[in-house]
Order: sequence, then structure tokens, then C-alpha cells
Amino acid sequence: MRRIADFASLYQVRTGSHGPSDLSPVCMAAALHFDLWVPNFGVQEYMGYSEQMLEVFPHNWTFDNGYMHPGDKPGLGIEFDEKLAAKYPYEPAYLPVARLEDGTLWNR
Repeated sequence: MRRIADFASLYQVRTGSHGPSDLSPVCMAAALHFDLWVPNFGVQEYMGYSEQMLEVFPHNWTFDNGYMHPGDKPGLGIEFDEKLAAKYPYEPAYLPVARLEDGTLWNR
């Protein structure tokens, strides 16, 4: 990511990190730390998380008035509660595929 951001900065392009709620808060914490480091930061997408996700991944970063703050815990500032996570078994989910077998786009 650093090399990509460095290359983009040569052309005055800012970063824009994806932050969907289907990725864990660990990903969000890593993106936040990258955003705080990168000189050509642009925008960070943040969609929030369900209560269950926040219980399983207690974190120290906060979102207030359009800004994310990393908190003061060491590392990424996030933990993982394995016992609580066991109560929520993984359920595979798939996005709808809008392509035919030959790869052409198709609107169902």
C-alpha cells in the first residue's frame, strides 16, 4: 500500500480506503492507521458495525463529527473475544453474480 500511495502522490492523487461493514473492525483499524501515516490521505469510507461485531472486536478508536480517532491502546487498538465469537458461527454469503458463463455482463 505504501508504494501505491507513494506512486499516486507523484501525480497529486490522494488515497481513498474502502471500509465496508462486511470486513472486520481489524481491517478498519489497519486502514485508520494507514490513513494517519500516509502523507497524501484523501478519504476513509466508514459504514459502522453491528452490535455483535463490536462485542466480538472491542476497540479503542472512535468516530465523531465526521472524524475517526485512533485511541491510545497499543498496536491497532483492537482486541478479539474468541469465546464470544464462537456464539456466532460463520455463515457463507455470496454477492449476486451478474455475469454469464462466458464473462459477459447480464442484468437478471
